[in-house]
Amino acid sequence: MTQRHQARPAGKKARILLVDDHAVVRFGIAQLINRQPDMEVCGEEEDAGAALSAAERLQPDLVIADLSLKDSSGLELVRNLKARFPNLPILVLSVHDESVYAEVAFRAGALGYLMKDQALEKVLEAIRRVLGGSVYVSDALAVKLLQKQLQGHGTAGNSPAELLSDRELEVFELIGRWKTTRQIAQELHISVKTVEYYREQIKRKLGLKNAAELAQHATAWVERTTSQPPAG
Repeated sequence: MTQRHQARPAGKKARILLVDDHAVVRFGIAQLINRQPDMEVCGEEEDAGAALSAAERLQPDLVIADLSLKDSSGLELVRNLKARFPNLPILVLSVHDESVYAEVAFRAGALGYLMKDQALEKVLEAIRRVLGGSVYVSDALAVKLLQKQLQGHGTAGNSPAELLSDRELEVFELIGRWKTTRQIAQELHISVKTVEYYREQIKRKLGLKNAAELAQHATAWVERTTSQPPAG
C-alpha cells in the first residue's frame, strides 16, 4: 500500500487530477478550475490504468473521476485509488443517478458525489468541500439519505441497487451497455468464468429466467439511471 499525501502548505494551490473519457468534459472542468486562485489541474486521463499511474506520478491533492471511463470501471478506479492512497480525497462527477450510485461510490471510497447537470458553482463547492475533508452530496440527496436513516432500511425493495452487490451492479450495468462477457471481464480485470458467475447471481437475485431477460432489464436500468445511451 502506498502512503502519501501530506497536508498542503498554506498558500499553495490545490492540484487536481481529472479522470473522464470525454475530452470536452475535461476541458470544461479544467477551464473552470484553472480560473480559480486556489486550485489548478495537474493532469488529465481518460482511463483507470493511466489515472492510477498519474496519481502516483503527480501526487494530486484531489481526484475528480467519472464512473464510466474508457474501457474501464470508475468504481474500480475509486477502490484502487483508496487502496493505494488512503488519504487521497476523491470526488465523483458523473451522469449516473445520484440516488442510485452515490452510496455505491461512497462505499468504494469516494468522499463526494455530484451529477454533471449541476451548476458550475456547485462543482466548485463540491471540490472545496472534499478538499477540506468533508463529505459532499447534493441538498436533494442529503434529504433522501437523512429520511432513509430516520426511517431505517426496512424491507429491501426491488431495485438492483438494493438487491445486488457493488460488483454485481457493475456487471449488470455493463450488460446494459451491450458489453459481451469477454469485454466485461477485460474491463473489470476479472476472468470470464467470474463474469459468468456474476451473471447467474444477478439473474437469481432479480428473478430473471434467461440471458434475454437479463439483457432487457439491464438495458432498461442503464436508460433509467443515466443520461447516456447504453451503447457507446
